[in-house]
Amino acid sequence: MITLSSATLGHLTARAHQAAEVSVPGYDLASRRVGIVHFGVGGFHRAHQALYLDRLFNAGHSPDWAVCGVGLMPGDITMRDALVPQDGLYTLVSTSADGSREARIIGSIAEYLYAPEDPEAVLARLTAPEVRIVSLTVTEGGYNYNPSTGEFQAETPAVAADLAADFAAGETPRTMFGFLVEALRRRRAAGTAPFTVLSCDNVRGNGELAKRMLLAYARIKDRSAHAEPMADWIRDSVAFPNTMVDRITPVTAEEDRAMVREGYGIDDAWPVVCEDFLQWVIEDDFPAGRPAFEEAGAQLVAEIEPYELMKLRLLNCSHQAIAYLGLLLGHTYAHEAVADEQLAQFTRRLYMDKEGTPTVPEVPGVDLESYKDQLMERFGNAHVRDTLARLAAESSDRIPTWLVPVIRENLAAGRDVSVSAAIVASWARYAEGTGENGEQWPVVDRLRERVMAAAAKHEEDVLAFLRDRELFGDLAERPAFTEPYAKALVTLREQGARALLGELLREARPR
Repeated sequence: MITLSSATLGHLTARAHQAAEVSVPGYDLASRRVGIVHFGVGGFHRAHQALYLDRLFNAGHSPDWAVCGVGLMPGDITMRDALVPQDGLYTLVSTSADGSREARIIGSIAEYLYAPEDPEAVLARLTAPEVRIVSLTVTEGGYNYNPSTGEFQAETPAVAADLAADFAAGETPRTMFGFLVEALRRRRAAGTAPFTVLSCDNVRGNGELAKRMLLAYARIKDRSAHAEPMADWIRDSVAFPNTMVDRITPVTAEEDRAMVREGYGIDDAWPVVCEDFLQWVIEDDFPAGRPAFEEAGAQLVAEIEPYELMKLRLLNCSHQAIAYLGLLLGHTYAHEAVADEQLAQFTRRLYMDKEGTPTVPEVPGVDLESYKDQLMERFGNAHVRDTLARLAAESSDRIPTWLVPVIRENLAAGRDVSVSAAIVASWARYAEGTGENGEQWPVVDRLRERVMAAAAKHEEDVLAFLRDRELFGDLAERPAFTEPYAKALVTLREQGARALLGELLREARPR
């Protein structure tokens, strides 16, 4: 067994014939230089953006675009404790539907900083001239906006503390917004060109959203007596390209660590196991320069929106379609859910075809029918072992961001929304916290208490869950939505998920 670190890579190469093959970095790790600071180092970043960089470095590109990962949240201590002793290295295992695997050690993360421990070290990295990109995977909720109104939420405690802080007097930021604006202020004062902010989260117009929220923070900060005005300068000087990212990456389980130990002889504190599919579409807007992402397989385009809508409305929304209903039916994994004939038909034939596809524009070079078929195949990859619990987590960030826009667009066009209403109803039923056979499950959500309190009122008010205007806007006042929603929720509560699926599939049959 080899404990992973830069010092042990040679041993891995030497004993490759004794275990399953694992690729190791073909570049000198000592030559890595940080050119990108990344907020939110989790499984997805390490299966996606970090892999693209590792590919470039292995292809002979200079490793001066290596990553400094930054953690902001208390849970990020675990990532620090995993990556720092391993010199930023980790094992990435991609798994095909036939069970075949490809393993490689990724070396593109050169440094990891836990911001609460040393915020000045993070600011020093962010202000270094060689850092020309700051990338983000902070989740949908990390942009701190009201999904119904699109407004920045300045009252969030950590954000409010940053807005009130006097950084010039030695106080330090706590949030992504505080770090980015303060770093840009210092770069401006030093005459250093600004970095590009590269969002890699599952939000429509993620770069535009990042820009709007950062400017909203900066404008409020500008009104402070101890803050130099920055909003207009950021608006005019900083690029925020949009991106579309895609790779199904489950949360690392203990079984994954065991597989890496037993299959590859590597003791890795936090490996990543993901599907073999990979896609990254990027709006090409990097005034400060960028790595040659296209040479690692990314698509650089001028217009990102068709790709974004395709992915958000067909993949992400379909994940929501199988998540809650799958759990209510007693399934644990995504592949079990799509092996369920009724749930598979509900997802592919009813949601994707009937309500998702009409809201997706023509996508250059993509056949949507083939894309949807491929999605179902990807969901069915049993070797990825993607849990429905992961797909059902943080729903208050996901449903309003991904599915509610589909509902609104279909309502505006006069189209039926019965399937989307059933998906929202399945979330409301799931948020009751108890399954059809009395099983209890943890509702993982930043608004857990709020959504569960609303779900607890279903007996007295079938629309109670919809009355949260922050999440749903005026949907509770739209009969074209509330009627199928109420019907679905009543069926779920009185007869169960199987009955609801059967009813919806019967209604969809050609007359």
